[in-house]
Amino acid sequence: MLIDLLRTRRSVRKFTEQPIAPETIDLLVEAALRSPSSKGNSPWELIVVTNRETLQQLAVAKAHGAAFLHGAPLAIVVCADPAKSDVWVEDAAIAATLIHLQATDLGLGSCWVQIRLRQRGDGSDAQAFLDDLLGLPAGMMVLAIVGIGHPVDIKSGHPRSALHFDQISFERFGRRG
Repeated sequence: MLIDLLRTRRSVRKFTEQPIAPETIDLLVEAALRSPSSKGNSPWELIVVTNRETLQQLAVAKAHGAAFLHGAPLAIVVCADPAKSDVWVEDAAIAATLIHLQATDLGLGSCWVQIRLRQRGDGSDAQAFLDDLLGLPAGMMVLAIVGIGHPVDIKSGHPRSALHFDQISFERFGRRG
């Protein structure tokens, strides 16, 4: 059941050196390609990265939160074309989420690296850096990078007591259960 998968999923930032098999990459990509999108526009583009040098560059794409990509055997850069959809952010986020869930289902770890609206350590734009690094066409936007690998440690899912049930309203805002 999906809820069981959600109960075990955690962000993972430490991976073994074991590469990800091509057929596993295919499943991760297929999960993203099957994600729903507004009006079926599918505005996303995925860039699958396994090259060690490119992964090291992705690790410095933004000031904070990307360094773990240095040790990831796989990253999937989730981009989208805003000209295809005014809700490209949402559509790309759904695709990235399905990559995370598929990774968990395959026994892999993953973690999201936010790129949209982020800067690098020197204050320059993370998007511009990735435009150059990945050869993105004009207008193509990077939402996030999902780092994926075989986890070094298995983390337990978040306990039910950590869930924010106090943020749930019924029928009207503020009407708690």
